[in-house]
Amino acid sequence: MRNTDTDFDKILDKLVASTRSPRGRYSANESYKLLEPKLKGRKAKIFRIPSILKAAAAILVLGVLSWCIYEYAVPPRMLTISTLADCTTIDLPDGSRVMLNRFSSLSYPKRFGRSDRRVSLSGEGYFSIEKDQKHPFIVEAEELMIEVLGTRFNVDAYSNNPEIITTLYQGSVSVSTSTGEESVVLQPNESAVFNKENHTLLREQSKDTDISMAWQNNNFIFNKTKLTEIARKLSNHFNVDIIIQDLELNDYHLTARFTNGESLEEILTLLQTGRQFNYKKTAKDRIIIYKKL
Repeated sequence: MRNTDTDFDKILDKLVASTRSPRGRYSANESYKLLEPKLKGRKAKIFRIPSILKAAAAILVLGVLSWCIYEYAVPPRMLTISTLADCTTIDLPDGSRVMLNRFSSLSYPKRFGRSDRRVSLSGEGYFSIEKDQKHPFIVEAEELMIEVLGTRFNVDAYSNNPEIITTLYQGSVSVSTSTGEESVVLQPNESAVFNKENHTLLREQSKDTDISMAWQNNNFIFNKTKLTEIARKLSNHFNVDIIIQDLELNDYHLTARFTNGESLEEILTLLQTGRQFNYKKTAKDRIIIYKKL
């Protein structure tokens, strides 16, 4: 049970009587006035933060600041994935996915930056990009920049190609030259064709998107395709040099489908059957196409 000030005074009266001590200075009110400064000092000591805790807090703050500096100021480590005779699927840091065609490479950071998601492509790749309105996805392919927010598209940018072709399947993409002088915005089933020789960038309607996606299943679809284009696709796919010896064969058009994983020799043999040209292998990675006499 808690004592009141009156109870406290009665106890003091008994103490005074038994010890002959002066009474007036030790009433409840007067006693509290004497104790109050000591109690305040004691409370201050109780809640004072120990020095070791202050040091630990400072270390924690420095650790967080160091991590922030590392994450946002230090450039992230770059990764490069290259393919040989097989296609490869790459999962990017943001959850996007890229399927690389044969003899292609993709360079990307271990973590994307604060402003955009930027990668570099050599060869051919099919991109399926996660949407992120605040961080556009940018593909650098030689002299082109392809910018998207979230979409599916294919980029054919082998170094030996006379053109860089970007084909859109879903969403919207902006394709521009590295200088920014030319740009086009694609809608689904459209392609941006950049000519490396004359530096022109054109938008074209895609006649058959299945053709540009056939490589993902190791297939070839040629629909009234020039022999030069066929030679280029086969050259990139099988990593060989295919040279058309006679210029008058360059505009020769062919229609054919190969969907059973045929070898290069099988494809060339079938293409030249009953046609005006033939082929010969002059080295392990070199093939000549020439006109029949």
